[in-house]
Amino acid sequence: MLRFELLGQDPSSHARRGRLTLNHGVVETPIFMPVGTYGTVKGVLPRSLREMGAQIILGNTFHLWMRPGLDVLRQFGGLHGFENWHQPILTDSGGFQVWSLGEMRKISEEGVKFASPVNGDRLFLTPEISMQIQTVLNSDIVMQFDECTPYETRGHVTTEAEARASMALSLRWARRSQAEFERLGNPNALFGIVQGGMFEQLREESLAQLVELDLPGYAIGGVSVGEPKEDMLRITAHTPHRLPAHKPRYLMGVGTPEDLVYGVQHGVDMFDCVMPTRNARNGHLFTRFGDLKIRNARHKSDPRPIDESCTCHTCAGASGVAWQDGGREGFSRAYLHHLERCGEMLAPMLASIHNLHYYLNLMRDIRAALDAGAFGAFRQRFAAERARGV
Repeated sequence: MLRFELLGQDPSSHARRGRLTLNHGVVETPIFMPVGTYGTVKGVLPRSLREMGAQIILGNTFHLWMRPGLDVLRQFGGLHGFENWHQPILTDSGGFQVWSLGEMRKISEEGVKFASPVNGDRLFLTPEISMQIQTVLNSDIVMQFDECTPYETRGHVTTEAEARASMALSLRWARRSQAEFERLGNPNALFGIVQGGMFEQLREESLAQLVELDLPGYAIGGVSVGEPKEDMLRITAHTPHRLPAHKPRYLMGVGTPEDLVYGVQHGVDMFDCVMPTRNARNGHLFTRFGDLKIRNARHKSDPRPIDESCTCHTCAGASGVAWQDGGREGFSRAYLHHLERCGEMLAPMLASIHNLHYYLNLMRDIRAALDAGAFGAFRQRFAAERARGV
């Protein structure tokens, strides 16, 4: 089940405001989706995700198939019950993970043979098996099984002919994914994935054939896979707004705050990326006024929060939120620097809470700007503030 309502359109760009209704809830778009590969957004409690405004999160078909396995997930009625998250979930099909295995996998028309990265078992993943796994997971949005076209193939930049062959395979797998999804009677929504590498003509061919399948939604895949930034931006500017206006559009695996605003400008409704949590684990923090590396020595005795304008749990108290007993909620840069230097597990937890809150609040601000008819002014203010520096 999926219903998408287009609530508004920015007159000066392709940006749009929408609402997705899924089996486990409503999602306001544009939206950022935190990544929970193994059934958890690393270092963050589900309660914290809800409090910071997460509406939908990701799980990963490939990794959950490896561990804990389908027998365990069936016992809990799928991924929602297993991880105790009762709002919408999107699951990737496993195509990107297969791509990341490199020479450890062998791709054929039928599917992909590879050695399990967990125990070395020989495994075979096909469009049909991916649909079967995702049906057990009961994810609200199911992604087709695809081949993620690499930027480089065997040491050289992927040619148009190589990208065409990969794109055509993904299209055939999309048809098989749809047939199996329907055979299984999955009550959720299946999205197709536009491929075609860095070639606009191939992107248009992929898009046209996927639209013929009349799927509930569409994604742009095969970006942020090692290509130069200008190529990623070029494909992002080219593809999303060519997808059907009455269906949701999802840009996979992207990206920085600037990438999100740029993607919305060009018609993207949904984003995911590991960057907020992965960067947090390396002491890299996103703020309204630029990025901050908390491990730097200049933060050793700094009493300020990460961002004085931020209301997340990590920052808020240092902005003046007081407990009833007179204590302060929130943490200073000095304390976070200390935790990082000591390798304390609280450091990446607090950093992840902050980064995810920042990303989710950014999308909330974008939605508010679109509702107010002020997206152009928002973009100018966003760029100026990010360039200011912390």
